[in-house]
Amino acid sequence: MPQSLTDLVAALRHDLDAILAAPVLDSTDEPLSTVRTAANVQARSGDVVAAAVQRARRAGRTWQQIGDALGISRQAAFQRFGRPIDPRTGEAMNTTPLPEAVGIAETVLDDLAHSRWDDVAARFDATVAEKLNADGLAAAWAQVVGTVGTYERHGDVEASRAADFTITNTPLVFEAGDFVARITFRDDQTIAGLFILPPELAK
Repeated sequence: MPQSLTDLVAALRHDLDAILAAPVLDSTDEPLSTVRTAANVQARSGDVVAAAVQRARRAGRTWQQIGDALGISRQAAFQRFGRPIDPRTGEAMNTTPLPEAVGIAETVLDDLAHSRWDDVAARFDATVAEKLNADGLAAAWAQVVGTVGTYERHGDVEASRAADFTITNTPLVFEAGDFVARITFRDDQTIAGLFILPPELAK
């Protein structure tokens, strides 16, 4: 059963007090204990935000209001904290992204950057494989490079879940422009969609 906001804040305060008191009370002079406690604070802080969001929702606040309070869009707030109900089953949907998605997305981008088209194509599910092969993938990447120059690096991968799929969005930096790689994964880790989008279309 989820902890109440009051309990979460009390636990957070306990950890914060431990960090503040460590220089006085920690006779072992072991700084790693403070690191572990700080990691607990980080994890608990996320739980506190999630509980506060649920309290705001129960009080009738909209996702727009919550997004504004968090400095993100209403859609981002919903994707992070919402509890959507699957219209097919009436059950709460799984909102946890595929745990391996970030690592797989980074591998796919590395394969694209090093012209390993067959390795990327081998990850396609049957539907994508019918429409896009390694040659088509190479042609698409070449078109992007022809537009904005040599690929330089990628930014942090963001992963979210939408119904049965995990969607990753990754900023791509080229020598003369930026794009976003949007890769959609099934739970079996196959790729159900791969797009290289201008930033304005990736919002």
